[in-house]
Amino acid sequence: MHRFRFINDGGKKRRKKWLIFSGVSISLLLFSPCFFSSKPIPNLPQPEPQLKVSEGEIKKKSTLFDSFVENKIPLRWIQLIVSKLKPYVDFNKITGGTYRFITDMEGKLVKFIFEKSPTEVYSVEKGPHGYVAQKQEVLFDRYLAKVEGEIRSSFFDAVNAAGELDQLTLSLAEILAWEVDFYKDVREGDRFKVVVEKIYKEDQFIQYGIIHAVEYQGRERIIRAIRYRGGYYDDNGNSLKKAFLKAPLRFDRISSKFSRARRHPILGGLYPHFGVDYAAPTGTPVWAVSDGTVISVGRSLGFGKQVILRHKNGYSTYYSHLSRYGPRIGKGKDVKQKDIIGYVGSTGLSTGPHLDYRLAKNGQFLNPLKETLPQGYPIKGSHIEQFLKGRDEMVTWLTKDIPKQKRLERITSDAL
Repeated sequence: MHRFRFINDGGKKRRKKWLIFSGVSISLLLFSPCFFSSKPIPNLPQPEPQLKVSEGEIKKKSTLFDSFVENKIPLRWIQLIVSKLKPYVDFNKITGGTYRFITDMEGKLVKFIFEKSPTEVYSVEKGPHGYVAQKQEVLFDRYLAKVEGEIRSSFFDAVNAAGELDQLTLSLAEILAWEVDFYKDVREGDRFKVVVEKIYKEDQFIQYGIIHAVEYQGRERIIRAIRYRGGYYDDNGNSLKKAFLKAPLRFDRISSKFSRARRHPILGGLYPHFGVDYAAPTGTPVWAVSDGTVISVGRSLGFGKQVILRHKNGYSTYYSHLSRYGPRIGKGKDVKQKDIIGYVGSTGLSTGPHLDYRLAKNGQFLNPLKETLPQGYPIKGSHIEQFLKGRDEMVTWLTKDIPKQKRLERITSDAL
């Protein structure tokens, strides 16, 4: 009996210890913050899936397919990528670009990224319902910058010396072409200032944006161009762009000037020459010197292939000896200044490729090299107040010693 009781007492002691331990455990659980918390206990972080990245480049005189093969990308993935991107990319016209081919460790495609250019990026990515292709949105940083320099030898060299590219030089020459003859008027010591947008992708310069203002300081005067609604105007709101171009093409030389008695090179004898002959290679584009309407297109006796335009205020212009006509040029068609209306040739009575250009007003021929042509149209009405406000801001940028760069809102490639 004694032995049995001894064992039984031990069991009671163990049960007593167990009840005490259980009570403590339950108490700890009940009073634990986690027990009453409505927030789920966070899962432990899962390891990132392992991916394999293969990068490639489309070299000159090569194709995307050649690059894929060189990087040993399986044919089934090549076919999938090409089929998915076909609505977005013409693979027959690709001349360069880089890509990343991303797979899991089993070799299955996870994502393909093709950067055709810094501004044009496409992707093929695996989603819940299969692979999806899209053009990716690319963000660019945009800055308003002030550029200035001084002429030492040429305008091109001065812009380059300021750390800028030829693209900016050409744009500035286009804006100032009505006021500055860059072959005759530019002198050493002239200065220029420009307020222009610059577009970057991270640290990579992409391109120039809008030119907001230009100032050219010559010896005799200061020329200022302020942008407003796509055009450029002086301080008073007068358009820098004249109604007529100075010349209908980029020409090599003037081979024959306006004359009322010129010996004809083919017919002999003295005949009036009511135009200017611009010697230029066959195929040189010929521009409409002003907005107008085509009133005649076709062959005209000794003038060969000819286009005649009618303009405002009784003006008309004649373009003769063309080799062919410009795209979509036909009688009754409206054209804009600098639209291509034809190409230099030697049709009709001609001794060599050149353009016979003539200007008339109310049926009377004028000397294009001496005629004072209409000025551009000024800003009028309610727009002038808005223009003057923008002008004052730009003049401050041009004339005051302020920070040369200001960050603007970011833009996407669709806005370029």
